[in-house]
Amino acid sequence: MEKREKEYLRNDNLETYLKEINGNLRMVEDIIVENEDVEERFPILFVMGPLRSGTTMLMQWLADINNWSNDPSCGVAYPTNLLSRFYEAPIMGSKIQRVLTDARFNFRNEIMDFSNHEMDYVSQNGKTKGALSPNEFWYFWRKYLPFDENDFCTDETLEAFGGKMRFCQELNGLANSFEKPLALKGMICDYNIPFLASLFPKAIFLCTRRQPDTNMEAVLEARKRQLGSEKKWYSFKIPEYDILKNLDPVLQAAGQIYYINHNIEKGLEQLSDERKMYISYEGFCISPEMYYFKLREKVLAQGYALPKQYGGRSGFIPSRKENREYRKIYDKFVAGIQG
Repeated sequence: MEKREKEYLRNDNLETYLKEINGNLRMVEDIIVENEDVEERFPILFVMGPLRSGTTMLMQWLADINNWSNDPSCGVAYPTNLLSRFYEAPIMGSKIQRVLTDARFNFRNEIMDFSNHEMDYVSQNGKTKGALSPNEFWYFWRKYLPFDENDFCTDETLEAFGGKMRFCQELNGLANSFEKPLALKGMICDYNIPFLASLFPKAIFLCTRRQPDTNMEAVLEARKRQLGSEKKWYSFKIPEYDILKNLDPVLQAAGQIYYINHNIEKGLEQLSDERKMYISYEGFCISPEMYYFKLREKVLAQGYALPKQYGGRSGFIPSRKENREYRKIYDKFVAGIQG
């Protein structure tokens, strides 16, 4: 694992304490899974896409539906920074979160410190601030699927894994606990979309795509910010890592973006239209409302109604402008692969 810059280092004291807490709660979680409803009743919304393609902004936007919906029972659940601390016992964690934060469980304003959570749409390399802001939830994925420190598993490995049923039960149990569809990032499985689709028949895959030149630029800046150098690999090591690892950093970034998008496309080809939704980062910035009603239609087809009226932001400002030099490099890289 590459050494991180100081502000991105893990807190060892926190890691130790969380391991202890989750070990204690795991026994309770076992009882919950054994005795409560963990069947698929709500659709899981898997946010897929390359690194730095707008997935965090999309998660924040999905979470924000709960803020402008007039009906507290009508919205989207998601892993929060609070919930992420219960990565081995997420259903139990969801119950703790609800009793602390859900207005329906408020008693004379005893504990309402979390209640007025406004989405600020600020993040650094996918990390947000605030107890109820979206969390990437990778500790959970690595706990319940056989990734460990590996960043890629074949579909065959995942299919043969004995713990995949518990993975399903945990996510379905989370959605059922919140009584809403559950949205979460799934990019660790960008190459395993058919596998996820087979586990969750109601799942909808929201796939972000950004112009490759600005996506490359964002990748290189994230490397420098978190690892101190654009020469160090950032994010999951995809199957093509060995092909890319010795290339110039700009070509590496081009390859990361190309291969991830290409394999997402291959996976989505196996799904029906009602189970997938493409989201252009640039198009989303211009008209998030248009994408909302597309999403609402797909979620409604799975038996759940999001708010009829859109109450979110009218648009966003793209974080980067066109980089023609990077676009030429990307096009040349792709032509070399496809030629």
